[in-house]
Amino acid sequence: MSEQKHKLIVVSGLSGSGKSIALNVLEDAGYNCIDNLPVSLFETLALELSAKVGENWQHTAIGIDARIAGAELNKVPTLVEKLNVQGIDSEIVFLQADNNILMQRFSETRRRHPLTDDINDLEAAIQLERDLIAPLADSAKLQIDTSLTTLHELREIIRQRVADRGQNQMSLMLQSFGFKHGMPRNADYVFDVRCLPNPHWQSELRPLTGRDRPVAAFLEQATDVDAMFKHISDFLTFWIPRFEKDGRSYLTIAIGCTGGQHRSVYLTERLNDFFAQQDRPVLCSHRELP
Repeated sequence: MSEQKHKLIVVSGLSGSGKSIALNVLEDAGYNCIDNLPVSLFETLALELSAKVGENWQHTAIGIDARIAGAELNKVPTLVEKLNVQGIDSEIVFLQADNNILMQRFSETRRRHPLTDDINDLEAAIQLERDLIAPLADSAKLQIDTSLTTLHELREIIRQRVADRGQNQMSLMLQSFGFKHGMPRNADYVFDVRCLPNPHWQSELRPLTGRDRPVAAFLEQATDVDAMFKHISDFLTFWIPRFEKDGRSYLTIAIGCTGGQHRSVYLTERLNDFFAQQDRPVLCSHRELP
């Protein structure tokens, strides 16, 4: 049996996007968590951890954000790649949210943004932070947009997609959404199912969702719905193993209809069942449902 690699997760993101929550979830999952570690100590710590023996030192998470000087932040992606070459399974997980959402969160909590000063008000500080931390966002294996995510949903995403993901496993996330509310920011594939029959025009089905049996029964009567499911599932079944072979860790699939309530929800649930039966790590999310 091959020895399990040490795992190091760099958790980064915009202030107010949920980075501290992500670190807390990883800590609860048994990770040794260190927040706001100076980059100068990053490599030294990682190599020190790799020399330690025992399960207590197998998993480590490091929080890095824009409180660190920009020149130092630029070094992090290179250090992560270097650690992977040295046999430490390392990756960056990046959390973000829309500027308006971040401003609302800071207003509600009355917390001070770490980059606000006499020159930069809150809005300017958020944009400055986004610019400073862009190298980490660009290098992240997983980006999580928390604009419409509850605390419970964020905890579940971190637990299932990061903490519980086995070595050499790819985490698959299926998300339904409504085009009228905007495209998902971090989807790898987007499938448009607006051409399918719309339960919205049936008055008795309008208040229901794609999780409800009457909506499913309505959609299952249409041959195009089965054809759409088969084409999407066949496409993903063919390509997912090739992404895994290439070392991909995360794949996010978005299914969109007009409002994100009926067709996309039904197909997302059906695809979730399909992949769950294959014992794949899969997480199902419906962006527009309460």
